[in-house]
Amino acid sequence: MKHLQKGEFFGDTNKKICFDGITLTDTVYTHPKVDWHYHEHAYFTFILQGNVIEGNKKEVYNCTPGSLLFHNCQESHYNIKPEGFTRGFHLEIEKQWFDGLALNIDDLEGSSKILNPDIKLLMYKIFRASKIDEINSDFSTQTILLEILSKLQNEAQSVLHKKPKWVTMVDEILHEQFADNLTLEYLSQLLDIHPVHLSRDFAKYFNCSLSEYVRKLKVEKALSLIALQKQSFTEIAYQCGFSDQSHFNRCFKEVNNINPSYHKKILFKK
Repeated sequence: MKHLQKGEFFGDTNKKICFDGITLTDTVYTHPKVDWHYHEHAYFTFILQGNVIEGNKKEVYNCTPGSLLFHNCQESHYNIKPEGFTRGFHLEIEKQWFDGLALNIDDLEGSSKILNPDIKLLMYKIFRASKIDEINSDFSTQTILLEILSKLQNEAQSVLHKKPKWVTMVDEILHEQFADNLTLEYLSQLLDIHPVHLSRDFAKYFNCSLSEYVRKLKVEKALSLIALQKQSFTEIAYQCGFSDQSHFNRCFKEVNNINPSYHKKILFKK
């Protein structure tokens, strides 16, 4: 089985940035199929453009722009790339980095697909920092990465401590219907809980209000659509459930601290 070293991925490397214990790699995937292999270090794969199918011992993931995967070190997997251009951003973490901060890498699941919009939005921030200011991106990368790992560990702990069934149900509903005109009454009926209970307790499990969470899901979807380069910002705004482009621009900037056009410029920057 192929063993890949630090910063080594199957494809053409657009850019590689190495910090103390962290490596960022922007890669264009060129292999239609990659047989079972594993990487020396733990890493995140963030699909920026195109599509890729990844399988491991437990699951098969169909990845599109905005898909985020985590692999612990030496977790074996394979890849299939459909026709077309596919590009991924990787954040690789050496064991010495974990040890230096007294973090236990074993607390993180072997291989997983991350759906949490907060974590995805943070990964976009790391990507943009690597493009905008490579020299000073070390500090921002490390601080954002610590935030990401903290959220992943919190999610792992919440699995161990049973949460109410409605928490998983509402997350699934919001991921599927975020672009619809959702109401508190509608969600309460689906979940069979009181609207006041839903509104009050939502933040306990999602660390934000219900409306804030929906807004993050809309912006996250918009980010993936921008990568496709098939729609105008107005079309993206309506598809993601914003009332108009002005509303879209305002929410996008609130979440990302930049406007959509600047993000697009960074994404396709050579």
